[in-house]
Amino acid sequence: MRVLGLDISVTRAAPRTAVAQNASPVSGWSNGGWWPLVIREPFAGAWQMNRELAPETLLAFHAVYACATLISADIGKLALQLMAVDGNDIWIATESAAFSPVLRKPNHYQTHIQFIENWIMSKLTRGNTYVLKERDNRNVVTALYVLDTQNIMPLVTPSGDVYYRLSADNLAGLPDGDITVPASEIIHDRMNCLFHPLVGTSPLFACALAARQGLAIQNNSASFFENGAQPGGILVAPGAISDATAERLKAQWEERFGGPNRGRLAVLGDGLKYEALTMNAVDAQTIEQLKMTAEIVCSVFHVPLYMIGLASPTYNNIEALSQNYYAQCLQSLIEALELCLDEGLGLPNTMRTEMDLDGLLRMDTPTLVKTLSDGVGGGIIEPNHARRKLNLPPVVGGQTPYMQQQNYSLAALDARDRGQQPAAVPPMPVAPPASEEPVPLPPDEAARLFSADGRAELARLTEGAPMP
Repeated sequence: MRVLGLDISVTRAAPRTAVAQNASPVSGWSNGGWWPLVIREPFAGAWQMNRELAPETLLAFHAVYACATLISADIGKLALQLMAVDGNDIWIATESAAFSPVLRKPNHYQTHIQFIENWIMSKLTRGNTYVLKERDNRNVVTALYVLDTQNIMPLVTPSGDVYYRLSADNLAGLPDGDITVPASEIIHDRMNCLFHPLVGTSPLFACALAARQGLAIQNNSASFFENGAQPGGILVAPGAISDATAERLKAQWEERFGGPNRGRLAVLGDGLKYEALTMNAVDAQTIEQLKMTAEIVCSVFHVPLYMIGLASPTYNNIEALSQNYYAQCLQSLIEALELCLDEGLGLPNTMRTEMDLDGLLRMDTPTLVKTLSDGVGGGIIEPNHARRKLNLPPVVGGQTPYMQQQNYSLAALDARDRGQQPAAVPPMPVAPPASEEPVPLPPDEAARLFSADGRAELARLTEGAPMP
């Protein structure tokens, strides 16, 4: 494992790590992010009762799982490209021996899709993503590793320098024991820094209670249907009974007529009566309450309800729906990821990373064909570019944009409306002909031209011609 171009064992003794000894952890840091105890433990003793609001528990709620996996999968499926600017200030896809390999294969155990999904999932569920860089002898980044947030501790020195304390991670090649590295060796992508600039806040911070309520509704529903979809009841005695007798009757009733024995015939004596409890109107609205909790989760993740099957879209325009989903949910995550990679890989100003949005903002076929046709007809794009969008080979002559001959400029139309002659378009400059050495005339021909008859013939031939 190489950090700063050196082996990790050597990096421990690097001069910069001596400064990190005076660094202190970020205040409020807990469990890989800002996760206050008031949310983590909703009441005293909740942890002992296994009712704490840990991220792992909240992911069991269907809306949280659907939103997190949808966002990470949609961003992960986008192709990550290396772009370079040409002489016309146009960004085009390019290849680089220093940067392209790590973008195609970030590390030895993940594809680029799995790497991006892991990056986004860590950011959504923990609020922070930490990516460790591995460098070669050229000091070029050759591998990237998404680290477990629970094994990271941000540190800040009195002078404001930022370091990160890393615990052992076999996949990333980190040995046992804590290692402190400078911020230059970590890509830290954080989400919604509400309390500290170095501490991101997960969306689970805002939807934890809604997810817990949804899980409670589902647990109660499961218990209800395990009981034959029948509510509980009470045994009524004709007179007063002792607590011991009540407990004995309760235990016998649950043993004989509860669980797998529900629905069996009961014979009661001594005036005992069984009265079933009925659900009130509020308890019967389980579906509405469960839907409300899911809607809260979707609003926190900025995911439209129809994306996880909770509602139907109000209109049938696939492009507009995808654009809405991209603008309000995915764009900020994608832009932040691209910028973090640009700075983390040390790309020059003439290069940047960019995700191909064609995999996300994909139009239906009729709309795509009409859009490309309008672009070609308007002279904006060349036919071969439109054919490439349709996965068709180029054709001869299709590399140039075309316009119809009857199109006029706005200046020409304005001059015509005012009764003026439109200004002539200046002709294209023509290269002057190559100079030639004058050919001398024969003596007899020169004498003839300068005679009286020759001058008269020359005047007749040049009559009306402009003077040179």
